[in-house]
Amino acid sequence: MNITIEWTYKSKNGVETVFRSDEMPPAHALAIAEDLEKTGRVKNITFIDQYDSTWMAKELKKYIKEVETEPHNVRVYFDGGFDIQTSFSGLGVVIYYEQNGKSYRLRRNAPAQGLVSNNEAEYAALHLSVVELDLLDVHHQKVKFIGDSQVVINQMSGEWPAYEKELASWADRIDEKLKSLGITPEFELVPRKQNDEADRLATQALKGVDITGQIELQ
Repeated sequence: MNITIEWTYKSKNGVETVFRSDEMPPAHALAIAEDLEKTGRVKNITFIDQYDSTWMAKELKKYIKEVETEPHNVRVYFDGGFDIQTSFSGLGVVIYYEQNGKSYRLRRNAPAQGLVSNNEAEYAALHLSVVELDLLDVHHQKVKFIGDSQVVINQMSGEWPAYEKELASWADRIDEKLKSLGITPEFELVPRKQNDEADRLATQALKGVDITGQIELQ
């Protein structure tokens, strides 16, 4: 969740105006609000989340304490591979997140059958990543999804339409799952080299090598 601060500023001659900040993490918003209050010229400080709901300072402090015990600052890398000779697919997912002041990495891959193209395998990998987020109990926050598939990234972000029935169906399923979890997705397209970890997992799945693991990062 990100927060926008809105406040009324009163000048020395009594002129008032309203300012609104950029979005920022809740802890940053609280710190800036405290600094603004010290000027003695600020009143009506309001904290607003991305859903246009308002928060009191004590509510934000409680939220910050609670979120530390839950997975947050989540980044997801996903990749799908399709073998046209065997019609066999491999899916790879890497999830980075923080919890209780520590950083973690989760890796997961899976084989898949019944898919008809590499684009569909990419969508299946993205869907697998959302399922893993559900298992991690990630909810009601912004999550960045990173992949090297122009089709998936541009269609999920709304830049491109999804004309193919199979791909549109995957996109709808993923959107519904994200909505049920309260996750606001942010999609980022990267070169394949920057997605090599997820790509390697997908390739291993194609070769029948199962990878499932979670480690704390130092």
